[in-house]
Amino acid sequence: MPGLYFDDLVVGQTFQHPIRRTITEADNVWFSALTHNPALLHLDEEYCRTETEYGQRLVNSAFTLGLMVGISVGDTTLGTAVANLGWDEVRFPKPIFHGDTIRVESEVIDLRPSKSRPTAGIVTFMHRAYNQRGELVAHCKRSGLQLKRPVAP
Repeated sequence: MPGLYFDDLVVGQTFQHPIRRTITEADNVWFSALTHNPALLHLDEEYCRTETEYGQRLVNSAFTLGLMVGISVGDTTLGTAVANLGWDEVRFPKPIFHGDTIRVESEVIDLRPSKSRPTAGIVTFMHRAYNQRGELVAHCKRSGLQLKRPVAP
């Protein structure tokens, strides 16, 4: 399914993304190892059980951010994004654990034509991730350069 053009988006438009993902231990360990993050909070079950308030390993927040944005792509920017411009106000209000299932919603919160690229505009999304209990576990603003609908010759 292709993404939407800049012209197809409206401020306030909200997407309830149909893809959900249960996060596994392998996801967390692999991502932490791949990114050279040796934090005990992600890798050491015994440490987390005895030395932390959580009693178990936490899912790497960078994985959570990537998953949250990745789930949104198919419905919003697939094939129509020029570039990701940045993430702002990234927050993780509740921890995610192995076995949690994440769902994501995205809201268009700002649109403006690009001053330097007449064929594109800048869209800002607010992405929100929820666990299986409906608790907000992550959110961020993401700005991207999005193609405008091509003009017929």
